Amino acid sequence: MSSLRLNVNGRAISVDAAPETLLIELLRGPLGLTGTHAGCDTAQCGACTVALDGQAVKSCNVLAVQCAGRDVTTVEGLATPDPAGDRLHPVQQAFMDCHGLQCGFCTPGMMVSAACLLRENPTPTDAEIQHALEGNLCRCTGYVNIVAAVRQAAQASGQTR
Repeated sequence: MSSLRLNVNGRAISVDAAPETLLIELLRGPLGLTGTHAGCDTAQCGACTVALDGQAVKSCNVLAVQCAGRDVTTVEGLATPDPAGDRLHPVQQAFMDCHGLQCGFCTPGMMVSAACLLRENPTPTDAEIQHALEGNLCRCTGYVNIVAAVRQAAQASGQTR
């Protein structure tokens, strides 16, 4: 075990982790951030996607020690804290508005991937949205509504293409 320091959802944390601990295990275990879902454990489904220094990564494929000194954002960290109640990220609001979820299992990974896309490309085409979400599988076949949600989130930011 070694002490690991990183920033998670905007908060500096220090936590003990074994060298073989995966980021998903750290998030869901000691940090209690269960919004990130463990799916296939082989980096195929995308349910565990988080942002690492602003880039979408599959947390089941990243060692926690690789995140030392870095910024990790989970689905819980997308919302903006507000004393009157957290303000949803535009992607979160759009997923609700467009019913971009069905069973909800893929939703956290889809939302984080979409937020990463919009940070890099605030005016994506539908083809670019589909490409950015390729690593995230939805078994309920909600892709049409998911793409619509990402498109709405881009438009909500005042940027359309």
